[in-house]
Amino acid sequence: MLMRNYRRPFLCFSLLLFALVVQSEQNLASENKKNCTYVITIETTCMVGAETSNLVSLRFGDTNSNDIVVRHLNSKHLKKVEPLEPVVLDDVPSKPFQACMVDQFLVTGPCVDSPICYLYLKTIGADDWHPGFAQVRMLEGSHFNSNFFYFRRYIPRHVWHGSDACDREVTPFGLKNKRKVYVKTP
Repeated sequence: MLMRNYRRPFLCFSLLLFALVVQSEQNLASENKKNCTYVITIETTCMVGAETSNLVSLRFGDTNSNDIVVRHLNSKHLKKVEPLEPVVLDDVPSKPFQACMVDQFLVTGPCVDSPICYLYLKTIGADDWHPGFAQVRMLEGSHFNSNFFYFRRYIPRHVWHGSDACDREVTPFGLKNKRKVYVKTP
């Protein structure tokens, strides 16, 4: 009889604890799905014919397979920056990827949870493009910013081209990179 009196409060306490655990897991899941804001900086070199009017796409991410794809980077143009002096050029036409210019783009996407370590560019169109460097900065967490990714050559059209500094392992035979598999994003 004494045991029956304790069973009911224990059962209620257990159900309450279970409900709290489920609620905290749902909060964590919704927190992981929140979006972050990224500022992407891309330089076009000063070579003759370096500029492009092609559609440019960007793919970047971290070691935890957080892959962010920006399909038409041209439409997210924020501002041009003078490459030699840190001055924003507001009076320059807003067409991105002109020779000797640094462009900044503002993009919203899923949050990364480790530093950005790979970046790929893809250009679709008829003309060639000669980017200099690219960098991604996350406004919500500066410790996740990428290093500079250097291109300094014409990139091939219609394919992803860039570099990946994630998951490198030093072996007796040299550096070994883990293979990345990308799933199609809608």
